[in-house]
Amino acid sequence: MMPAVFIAGTDTGIGKTHAACALLHALRRAGYGVCGMKPVASGCVATVDGLRNDDALALQAASSTMLPYASINPVALRDPLSPHLAAAHEGVEISLAPLRKAFDQLRADHQCVVVEGIGGWLVPLAPGLFAADIAKQWRLPVILVVGLRLGCLNHALLSARAIAADGCRLLGWIGNCIDPAMEAQAENLATLRELLPAPCLGVLPHAVAPAQAASELAVSVLG
Repeated sequence: MMPAVFIAGTDTGIGKTHAACALLHALRRAGYGVCGMKPVASGCVATVDGLRNDDALALQAASSTMLPYASINPVALRDPLSPHLAAAHEGVEISLAPLRKAFDQLRADHQCVVVEGIGGWLVPLAPGLFAADIAKQWRLPVILVVGLRLGCLNHALLSARAIAADGCRLLGWIGNCIDPAMEAQAENLATLRELLPAPCLGVLPHAVAPAQAASELAVSVLG
């Protein structure tokens, strides 16, 4: 079992969290102790317990054990912007060291950590630091979530090329049916299977909860 994987996306809003939660449920059903992690999240909401992000809360709920929120989302930012902008608005600068400390603790306590990125592969976190650097510096294999809609072929192939150019391993990809009215979906999926340099781990149907969608994923590739 891989000790950790990085969930990248072809864009913002294509269902990285949905796919990550489905993967967590699939791994739990296979008997593994797992947890999710969202190192950086923007668009957080103020609560009595502090800033909270819906994606991080979903990962927390899908994990094998209920973990402290700060362990799953060490950097929580209020504004729903690119993280480097949201951080600048709050007068903070994101760095990898505190994120790595939280990650190492999660990895020590679980058989697998599913680390969800933020936005697409090259979203800026700070000057000279990108979301991709989490996967690069932590040496994490990558699972790419492809939002199935018009334009997904270009986005997926460019993302796969960037992942390879950064020296990361594309372990596999997950199709996520975000547009139920997408034309020629089956043909687009066939094209993705032909052109992407990694296996398809599954295709998640539209509007199905992650716990149910987990049955669509093949996790044997993570072994």
